[in-house]
Amino acid sequence: MSRPLLEVADIFRAFGTAWRRANAGHVSLGQLKVMSAIENCRTAALGGHVERCEDCARTRIAYNSCRNRHCPKCQGAAAKQWLAEREAELLPVPYYHVVFTLPAAIADIAYQNKAVIYDILFKASAETLTTIAADRKHLGARIGVTSVLHTWGSALTHHPHVHIIVPGGGIALDGKRWVSCRPGFFLPVRVLSRLFRRLFLEKLVAAHQAGRLQFFGHHGHLTDSNAFASFMAPLRQIEWVVYAKRPFGGPQAVLAYLSRYTHRVAISNSRLIALDNNGVTFKWKNYRLEGRERFKRMTLDTHEFIRRFLIHVLPRGFHRIRHYGLFASGSRSENIARARELLAMPAPENKPADVGAASENEPPTLPHLCPCCGGRMIIIETFKRGSAPRYRPSTPTAAIRIDTS
Repeated sequence: MSRPLLEVADIFRAFGTAWRRANAGHVSLGQLKVMSAIENCRTAALGGHVERCEDCARTRIAYNSCRNRHCPKCQGAAAKQWLAEREAELLPVPYYHVVFTLPAAIADIAYQNKAVIYDILFKASAETLTTIAADRKHLGARIGVTSVLHTWGSALTHHPHVHIIVPGGGIALDGKRWVSCRPGFFLPVRVLSRLFRRLFLEKLVAAHQAGRLQFFGHHGHLTDSNAFASFMAPLRQIEWVVYAKRPFGGPQAVLAYLSRYTHRVAISNSRLIALDNNGVTFKWKNYRLEGRERFKRMTLDTHEFIRRFLIHVLPRGFHRIRHYGLFASGSRSENIARARELLAMPAPENKPADVGAASENEPPTLPHLCPCCGGRMIIIETFKRGSAPRYRPSTPTAAIRIDTS
């Protein structure tokens, strides 16, 4: 894949130093680490290797990636591995996409309390689905939930919400049969919205009473319990947004969706258009509009672009993909096996192990082929951070094959 004409790394390298200087004392260590990782990604600063084609002898240098989960260039491999693990767990039933979104007032205080409020968002949304699904008036079954946190809107604003994928059915409460939801309908959105609101606010109040929330600036007064109660009052009256989409076309459609959402970052390099004296221009979608009118361009001052990108840096160790119900980590394998049994679905075949690993006497091979001739690429040298390789890139040469048979 060719390199985009403009990358987030280019913006950070050109303006990151000035931005850090201008915002000294107001940037977290996590944000600084993300900037450094993206700036150094796939450069000599991280080391790398030299690879050569066994056929045409083309040689090229490949620098190591930073593997930071916020880097636009480093999500492909992680997404591929995660999807391969999930593929074996898919069930032959319709899947639904449900989105739980926080009101703007909650999103505003969430920025100062990311770990606590994002965690409440995960738990309240999952508990909402599993509680309503277990109710015999609706489904009367235990369901599986896969949740993915996104904190951004298309214009890089702070817009916390979770995308949830859930099978259209579950294991009956007695564990003896599979219960399917009505065709084309999962659970009533209005009921989900009301319960989500109640559960979230209960957990938020508990966090405030436990002293787990912090407030700064114009929100500083919310440390007072009376002020916080006044802040919460209107949130109990408004409708909270829960959106349920039609079922996917099949398991492969679910995987295609997950590949777009699970390891996405705030903005991809492909959305960047220009970097000039006016700032950073990028593509975005206005979801309040329909059709072609939805697709827009926006130009932000460079420092504002960097600020918006960095507000989506997650707390260290925070998991942005979580599983609940039947898919909870402790019992996922057993629950999926039971669901397969109830659905009369054969167990998945064990895939053969990778055969690309090199023996002790052979150079390690790479999963990609030579872009010139399609030959096998091998690693002929590795070099450490900040070091220069001994071999230099070369152009392809005519391959001479000698038949020794």
